[in-house]
Amino acid sequence: MATYREKRGTNIAPIVSSLPTSGVNGEIVYITGEGLASYNDGTWSKVTATGPYDLVMLVVGGGGGGGGWTGGGGGAGGYQTSTQTMSAGVALTVTIGAGGAGGYYGGGGGAGGSTSRGVTGSNTSITGSGLTTVTATGGGGGGGYTTGSQQTGGNGASGGGGGHKDGVSGGTGTSQGNNGGSSSSSSYNMGGGGGSGAAGANGNTNSSGGEGGVGTANTITGSSVTYAGGGSGAIQSARSGGGNVTAAGGGGNGGVWQGTASTAGTANTGGGGGGSRDAGGAAGGSGVIIIKVPTANYSGTTTGSPTVTTSGDYKIIKFTASGSYTT
Repeated sequence: MATYREKRGTNIAPIVSSLPTSGVNGEIVYITGEGLASYNDGTWSKVTATGPYDLVMLVVGGGGGGGGWTGGGGGAGGYQTSTQTMSAGVALTVTIGAGGAGGYYGGGGGAGGSTSRGVTGSNTSITGSGLTTVTATGGGGGGGYTTGSQQTGGNGASGGGGGHKDGVSGGTGTSQGNNGGSSSSSSYNMGGGGGSGAAGANGNTNSSGGEGGVGTANTITGSSVTYAGGGSGAIQSARSGGGNVTAAGGGGNGGVWQGTASTAGTANTGGGGGGSRDAGGAAGGSGVIIIKVPTANYSGTTTGSPTVTTSGDYKIIKFTASGSYTT
């Protein structure tokens, strides 16, 4: 039986009306916005393609928490992309990393809690048989007030900003991000957390600096969205608009002494949390996984309640919580 394939639009009705009512010997297959539609002996049915195809993935780790007391911004979660060849019937496991908690604040003045540095974000990953595992690691926490290593920005996919003052260094980033900025050497202006696109800024002696590093824009959903921006560090005195405003990518704003509170990294962007001044640090944003599949190959078999949308000839599967997809 002959099979013909022809690119058509999403509206099947005009196709049906154009077909002959008799003398059709064979199967005619049309590619529609909902997959392959097979017309045979007057009946339409959906056909799922089973051959190899390219699976496109965006994987972002959880952002680091901002430092407490006099805190640096949290580093962004790792930013990873991958395109791999897949066939039907493979179960893919999706794990979404949480953002790290903000650093401790003891209150009452003076050095205190042993965890004033923000907590490192958790890893985000996608695994499956025949798939090369893709893991985006968590961002480093922002440094805090307490002595020793707690003042230094934590290492991670992107490093957290330096806390306290006296030029404390930011954490070290990896190939998935960038370093955090250092705190000021002479005032309580803290370092910004690193972002996937740029390092965090250093704090300085005026009410600027310490902003988080910019994230990275991605168009997998069909429109440009920026992910994995660093959180901003705390600052000593208010400036127009409040605290340090972070660059694009979901990072939180740094807090101001006796002023604006820090803010958390945006959920499902991997943004770092803002560092705080005389308060607990803000949490980092959780990670995300987005999968792009040709509509003709989309199985519809998922767990974890991802959001599924259509962009052109593709299904976009967005996981904001852990789950699975079977190809």
